[in-house]
Amino acid sequence: MVYIKSENEIDLMREPCKIVKDTLAFIGSKIQAGMSTKEVDELVERYIRASGAYPSCLGYGGFPASACISVNETVVHGIPSEDILLKEGDIVSVDLCAYKNGYHGDACRTFKIGKVSEELEKLVQVTEECFFKGIEGLKAGTPLYDIGYRVQKHAESHGYGVIRSYTGHGIGKEMHEDPSVPNYGRAGTGMRLKAGTVICVEPMIAQGNWRVKILPDGWTAVTVDGKCAAHYENTLVVREDGVEILTL
Repeated sequence: MVYIKSENEIDLMREPCKIVKDTLAFIGSKIQAGMSTKEVDELVERYIRASGAYPSCLGYGGFPASACISVNETVVHGIPSEDILLKEGDIVSVDLCAYKNGYHGDACRTFKIGKVSEELEKLVQVTEECFFKGIEGLKAGTPLYDIGYRVQKHAESHGYGVIRSYTGHGIGKEMHEDPSVPNYGRAGTGMRLKAGTVICVEPMIAQGNWRVKILPDGWTAVTVDGKCAAHYENTLVVREDGVEILTL
């Protein structure tokens, strides 16, 4: 069931969403070659807690960290580790959530470590573009799968694969709520979105094959061909005449 949020609920979501936005900006200013993904996770946790919120990912379904930190071919749900050291030329997706006021905020950015190849520069740029393409024209009454159609069209026009195993989602009192928001689909299909629907749109785009495999830890999803992937996400509210992005 899709829970339509009242204006009061949306106002309560603004603070955790701003904390997510600010945490990602803080991480972007600190992340660098030589750091372990565990160190990045510790920065995330400290910042979120210092902001008076709780890192929603910590303990979610048994996840052992405060952020999903996914390097290069890892698409999503990378578990932070002291043994994974960032190096010049890597790309790393930091996906995090904050819980405050009884509600969650959620966003992800893919950061570039030092100077990256032209191929990875393009991948990160196109993945961000996919988010904004996906929400073009989005407003109350838009069919849900129009989002994924636009994401897929833009990604595939650049020769990239669109991850299908993981999707965006509704968000509110729970970190994951209905509806599921896929990054692929047929235009004009799916439920008509209503004003007050709060969703996370999060393109996950691969250089090559869209298929993934899960590592033995039960969480880490990597591309089957070992090529890199990028991830860009925001929490937004569907309005009568457009959208309001809460994490930008």
